[in-house]
Amino acid sequence: MTAQDPLSPNSKAARTPDREGVLRAAAKIAEILPPTPLLPLEVDGVTLWCKAEMLQPVGAFKIRGAWHRLTDMTPLERKQGVVAVSSGNHAQGVAWAARRLAIGATIVMPENAPAAKIAATRALGAEVVLYQRPGQDRDAIAAEITARTGAILVHPFADPWVIEGQGTLGIEAAAQMKAAGIDDGPQHIVACCGGGGLAAGLALACPDAKLSIAEPEGWDDVIRSIEAGLIVPVADQSYQTPCDALQTPRTFPINFTILKSRIYSSAAVTPADISAAMRLVFEKLRLVVEPGGAAALAAVVSGKIAIEGSALVTLSGGNIDPNLFAKIISNNTVR
Repeated sequence: MTAQDPLSPNSKAARTPDREGVLRAAAKIAEILPPTPLLPLEVDGVTLWCKAEMLQPVGAFKIRGAWHRLTDMTPLERKQGVVAVSSGNHAQGVAWAARRLAIGATIVMPENAPAAKIAATRALGAEVVLYQRPGQDRDAIAAEITARTGAILVHPFADPWVIEGQGTLGIEAAAQMKAAGIDDGPQHIVACCGGGGLAAGLALACPDAKLSIAEPEGWDDVIRSIEAGLIVPVADQSYQTPCDALQTPRTFPINFTILKSRIYSSAAVTPADISAAMRLVFEKLRLVVEPGGAAALAAVVSGKIAIEGSALVTLSGGNIDPNLFAKIISNNTVR
């Protein structure tokens, strides 16, 4: 196991995620969580169907992949505990699932993660190990912990169960759109993208839909990887962005393999784009969305991604410091 590939090729975790797994995950999640609202939002005469994942118990879609992963662990694996790397949303998803299943959880988090996310992760009972970002490799730290303790790694995006779990957002939204009279479900999906776990899961869940991704400027490694035809890491990990949830140094082969043939369009969004989208959500939907969670909508509102057909847009998280949120909605662009 290395920092380059968090999944041991000799373990069952090396399996390939598929749509059958997404459907199985959706059934498991439906047993414990109600569907998050799918809200219509009109932008320039086009209706966007926004999936309000900030209303999950941990404030983000990450609870989906965490629950699917941990509930599939064997009794022995549960005794060994889990390790995750995250700036906060995956951290809370894993901690929430681990507490419900009585599994010990250690989360490797950056020192500069939002204080509210670190506090919420600890409040859910997880042990938090802080690292310096930029400067230290979180995957290497997690690998050392798993090697020393025998705990199971639950990577935020490079894990087949996590990818399948995140894809349940698409299954759920498609059913909601059909219930609203949109028989074809989503024809175009616009998703935020960090490492590509959500986007890859949506690609599996909705194989006939066009898939577009939005990343923060400076952290658009998945976009550049798709363009280059091979995985390209973030060039400057000190580049400032308000989207802490999307600051992933590189995507991984398990995600890239799915996405390289599925991405229809993409956009790198600016802090100004993000701030405008956050204000729109607050003003029109009366909801709080964090910067990274607003990236997909930002790409549409800014005109960087053109919608084609019935559109599903992810509002993927709402974990943000209140003072920062107040500053942003007061028409101040925040880096």
